Amino acid sequence: MKILLTGGGTGGHFYPVIAVAQQINEIAKENRLVRPEIYFMSTDPYNEGLLFENNIQFEQVISGKIRRKKSLANQFLNFFDLWKIFFGSIEAIWRMFVIYPDVVFSKGGYASFPALLAARILRIPVVIHESDSEPGKVSRWSSKFAQKIAISYPEAITFFPKDKTAYTGNPLRKDIEEALPSGGHAFFNFDQNIPTILVLGGSQGARFINTIIMDLLPELIEKYQIIHQTGKNNYKIILETRDVVLAKNPHIDRYKPYDYLNTINLRAAAGAADLIISRAGSTIFEIASWAKPSIIIPIPEETSHDQRLNAYSYARTGAAEVIEEKNFSQGVLLSEIERIISDKNLREKMSTAAKNFARRDAARLIGQEIMSIAIEHEK
Repeated sequence: MKILLTGGGTGGHFYPVIAVAQQINEIAKENRLVRPEIYFMSTDPYNEGLLFENNIQFEQVISGKIRRKKSLANQFLNFFDLWKIFFGSIEAIWRMFVIYPDVVFSKGGYASFPALLAARILRIPVVIHESDSEPGKVSRWSSKFAQKIAISYPEAITFFPKDKTAYTGNPLRKDIEEALPSGGHAFFNFDQNIPTILVLGGSQGARFINTIIMDLLPELIEKYQIIHQTGKNNYKIILETRDVVLAKNPHIDRYKPYDYLNTINLRAAAGAADLIISRAGSTIFEIASWAKPSIIIPIPEETSHDQRLNAYSYARTGAAEVIEEKNFSQGVLLSEIERIISDKNLREKMSTAAKNFARRDAARLIGQEIMSIAIEHEK
């Protein structure tokens, strides 16, 4: 049995692919099936270590991104990217023919187009998953020939054929779907009686959020403890800024910056947190799985239309508050933090709403459907 996975070169596409692959291997083991040969076709491996750990073979193809915003620079880039798509698709058809998988699973994004086109031409069954409340161009196109479609937000069903679409939630790796139930405060040498805020900007951090947090830092640590994932590129400047703004501050130990939170650090931070401040990417699904109240700050709409829609979709459940960058100020953020932290009943309602939104069986459901199609195709 051969299964090929594909998706764009971001963590939001890559990590759900890993979660699904883990479940495929587990399902095969439970049913005493021969372990499937699993391939990942994309523009880059993103995390070679995780591919190796899960026995996934990487197949590299080039692809391009068509930019919607009209400008002379984008037209120039689109011209060259169209050629990338053309040559990448030819390469994908050849590689797909050599492998000839029983099923292709796509997480969408521009990097998945060559693999999906190859699957379409070679008549290989396709399963797709859409992470956003409003799907991208590749997902809309591939939905026309996909056998099954999984979605993360219920609103997305309006864009797809209802008879083959299921609301599954977003696949999460098993190693991060639960916050550490105890020991988080001790891990960071924090006081359990002081509220703790976890600040996430995605794995690469978020400069806008970082700037606001640093401007507010002296005020924040008067009342709260802060765990701050800065992003690797921002870490050095954050440390330098901390040393200036918190010079001689008696509460400097209440602020813990990290360039990147690995699995154990992230679970410990989630366990200690009373409130999470985050962008509106795939992190939303992790926050929901941890059942934590949150303040979501989507990337501006002109940069990412998806994040704003995702943020408000999640907020409508009652699990989060949304602050858009155009409305963002130090006073607004401080006011929202104080309002949520000081109201225990509100935090409990937000936690319950987050828990109800989370779908921890997403990777399992998708993995089962992929295996079912693969077994049928083998016959």
